Amino acid sequence: MFKPFLLCAALLVAAGTVAQAQGPSTGGPAPGTPPAATDVPLDGGASLLLASGLVFGLKKLRQRRQVAR
Repeated sequence: MFKPFLLCAALLVAAGTVAQAQGPSTGGPAPGTPPAATDVPLDGGASLLLASGLVFGLKKLRQRRQVAR
């Protein structure tokens, strides 16, 4: 039981000595700068998801009304 514990402890110590932290970042773009061409708007995907949920809900309502008749 002592050998597996010793092996795990040795691996954790070895991993800790090899790990390095990231350097300081730039903090992002300055306020007032135009967005980059790679920025993706979240509105397009959210509106498509909302529209598809609405269509699916209407389809289910129509199916439920036809079964009730």
